Amino acid sequence: MTYCLAIALDEGLVFCSDSRTNAGPDRVSTYSKMHRFSVPYDRSLVLLSAGNLATSQAVVAQIQRDLEGDDKGRFNLLKAKYVSEVAEYVGELSVREQAKYSGDNAPGAGFNAGATFILGGQVKGQPQELYLVYPEGNHITASEQHPYLQIGETKYGKPILDRIIRPDTPAETAMRCALVSMDSTVRSNATVGPPIECLFYRADSLQPQSRYFKLEEHHPYLARLRKAWDDNIRQAFDNLPTLSEVFDAEAGRH
Repeated sequence: MTYCLAIALDEGLVFCSDSRTNAGPDRVSTYSKMHRFSVPYDRSLVLLSAGNLATSQAVVAQIQRDLEGDDKGRFNLLKAKYVSEVAEYVGELSVREQAKYSGDNAPGAGFNAGATFILGGQVKGQPQELYLVYPEGNHITASEQHPYLQIGETKYGKPILDRIIRPDTPAETAMRCALVSMDSTVRSNATVGPPIECLFYRADSLQPQSRYFKLEEHHPYLARLRKAWDDNIRQAFDNLPTLSEVFDAEAGRH
């Protein structure tokens, strides 16, 4: 399992992903789940992946082959006029790869080859876009009412996003929120873990990234963030209203 999220802001797009892959108790490895494709001043795209590693790697490899190939009739990222076209393309590649493992006569029949992707970025002349691509190949977009998307182990990191993230949230705040969301997931699920990658794409810049960093497991900032969050959560809990008024009200009824 893994955890990736992306946030659509007025300022741009925030992406965050872990790097842990668990294929059993004796096989825990790290692979980057963040893939970047860009042509400066023309288009900038980021692809996050979760689910079956073989499928996601095959999809990324095919994207690269199509970019490098000489088949003028075949779609590639350079031909896309909209990010939504790229989302459809990624969905098609994913479904095609999964089909190799479906059917009674296919090798590995019954094996779950599903993969889910988050695609975000911008093509020159168009607004920034953010999409979640399902294993079935269809996709949805982020909205102003729900300006973030998650894939993988999503439940532990969702509460902080619901409370903090709005379209007008500053990029630096959103990046910190993404890291807290990631750290909450790391703490509660052993199949999610560092290195953690975080990237901010500034709207209309058409550059590969405005800010990017990678935090290893023992990075000092990650340790400080975790301690500060834990300390403040405890303090907030201690400041919650006590139950005495409930007990007093119940006692008054009797």
